[in-house]
Amino acid sequence: MPDVGEGLTEAEILSWYVKPGDTVTDGQVVCEVETAKAAVELPIPFDGTVHELRFPEGTTVDVGEVIISVNVGGDAPAGPAAPVAETPAAPAAAPAPAATPAAEAEPEPEGRQPVLVGYGVAASSTKRRARKAAPAATAEPAAAAAAPAPATAPAAAPVVPGQLNGSGPATGRPLAKPPVRKLAKDLGVDLTSVTPTGPEGVVTRDDVHRAVAPAAVTAAPAAPVAEPETPAAVAPAAAPVAVSVEARETRVPIKGVRKATAAAMVGSAFTAPHVTEFVTFDITRTMKLVEELKSDKDMAGLRVNPLLLIAKAVLVAVKRNPDVNAAWDEAAQEIVRKHYVNLGIAAATPRGLIVPNIKDAHAQALPELSRSLSELVATAREGKTTPAAMQGGTFTITNVGVFGVDTGTPILNPGESAILAVGAIKLQPWVHKGKVKPRQVTTLALSFDHRLVDGELGSKFLADIAAILEQPKRLITWG
Repeated sequence: MPDVGEGLTEAEILSWYVKPGDTVTDGQVVCEVETAKAAVELPIPFDGTVHELRFPEGTTVDVGEVIISVNVGGDAPAGPAAPVAETPAAPAAAPAPAATPAAEAEPEPEGRQPVLVGYGVAASSTKRRARKAAPAATAEPAAAAAAPAPATAPAAAPVVPGQLNGSGPATGRPLAKPPVRKLAKDLGVDLTSVTPTGPEGVVTRDDVHRAVAPAAVTAAPAAPVAEPETPAAVAPAAAPVAVSVEARETRVPIKGVRKATAAAMVGSAFTAPHVTEFVTFDITRTMKLVEELKSDKDMAGLRVNPLLLIAKAVLVAVKRNPDVNAAWDEAAQEIVRKHYVNLGIAAATPRGLIVPNIKDAHAQALPELSRSLSELVATAREGKTTPAAMQGGTFTITNVGVFGVDTGTPILNPGESAILAVGAIKLQPWVHKGKVKPRQVTTLALSFDHRLVDGELGSKFLADIAAILEQPKRLITWG
């Protein structure tokens, strides 16, 4: 598992795109992993044949652990399934000792050996986390792979439904697509207990749903204790009770993006003294400008919305109040003033809240800023945001208005001194030119680190943003 981002120590394997026996080439993507910041596709740096997948999908692996081995020799057997399926073939057992933890302590045999991606041939033992497979099957995988297989082993392996081709009895991992695995995890269904009906033994969504009721029926034998004379009649009646109890709670492991977000927010909330200020104002002129820009030929094909002009207003206000764009360095006891703006935009994704940022947003004209925003949002929705895209932010905007929320008290993104929450834009009665008229009104909330942004600076900065959005011509006169 390579270090895919600064400071990350582990990643979860989301999907394998290859299986033992597959041919791979240098640069080919073989799996997708989820770090604490994003989902990342990992390429393989070798040409050869996949020998073994060390961890199943859904496993969290420490950086530096071996996750896949590859046979780089052209005349070697393809994978760990060979020793089981072809007991007479003597060379078939050669790769197994180098591809299992129990054998890594032994000297490597001469000749071609499985290459461990990113780290060369295994030279030392590797600590592995416990898998969820059967204990008896995983306790001594090296012995199962290296020892001559019994006559009954070849016949037993193919009949295991949903077993990964080439994984053998050491893993017994059912075949299922990532969405199906997530569904099973959410419903508390063990995929190894599900009977697959898909092509080539693949577990489908319907298989998982059908397994929910049978899973409850397995608890039914306890019910006949009260009426042992009619166990067959009691068992079906007890099933609905067990299902309803199962449905009352769902436990979701805290990991990946959500785990990192929780840790960052707790650290930020209890490290930086937060102050939040609010301003409600008339944004009607900005909304009219948005409509005009949509038909402007210079903005043709670009996404124009209120967030675009709010982001531009923030950049102008930062230029007028540069001390807001700073960071507190506790270790060095220094305030670090940034002469650039990496503008973060909080984005809600299926994996949790992430904050990718637009690098050097202060130097971008409106059309370029629009393209950057569109690319940032599209990439986040696809789950393809890279760790690098979320590092180095200096100021963040979170748009809670899209959910119909008026405002909030946002928590600072770690390493930044301020964050702006944009509330819903609503038509409200407002005093305009001495008369009460319906106007577009919104509320902005600015949270800032009071260690380096005092009340005066925070208030001026927030007032500048509101003034620009009330009179968007200030984008020109102040920008």
